[in-house]
Amino acid sequence: MKTLQRISLAWILGASGWAISTCAVAQTASPSSACPALLAHQFPRLQDEAPQNLCQYAGKVVLVVNTASYCGFTGQYEGLETLYARHKARGLVVLGFPSNDFGQQEPGNSKQIADFCFNTYGVKFPMFSKSVVKGKSKNPLYVELAQATGKEPQWNFHKYLIDRSGKVVANFPGEVAPDSPALVGAIEKSLNQK
Repeated sequence: MKTLQRISLAWILGASGWAISTCAVAQTASPSSACPALLAHQFPRLQDEAPQNLCQYAGKVVLVVNTASYCGFTGQYEGLETLYARHKARGLVVLGFPSNDFGQQEPGNSKQIADFCFNTYGVKFPMFSKSVVKGKSKNPLYVELAQATGKEPQWNFHKYLIDRSGKVVANFPGEVAPDSPALVGAIEKSLNQK
């Protein structure tokens, strides 16, 4: 639903005779464009530290995963990228949050992590700078994910599934692979709901 709002500015700059009068501003007020509270966070992008607002993923099905480069589950990057590539046109986005919380298995800096993910596994889904995902210092998204599910990640590659409305609908421990029927089924169900 679009509304047109007229803003009248009477800004006269002294003797110069400059005046700015009326301008029209289009505003879109649509439920699908509203940012769910769960996504109202900003994190630096892994590749260049540029701030990224998660509200850009409003209306999508979001799979949030805490990742690590030197874990027995690190091979899941390949499956996560396959999921993302296969379903992104239907509205799936995978968000990777590298963390050194479990076994010190993500010791690198942002450039090292980004190079590893892309060069080793061809990761193109959005990745964010390394952060804490468990305990008292966890990042604000993980605070809300833990509150919504009653579960903090117990290891790397824990997965939280958020539906199009911004509600956490499922979570899966690290040992659940990206091609697991349970995970794929939950993603499909969320993608099919409009």
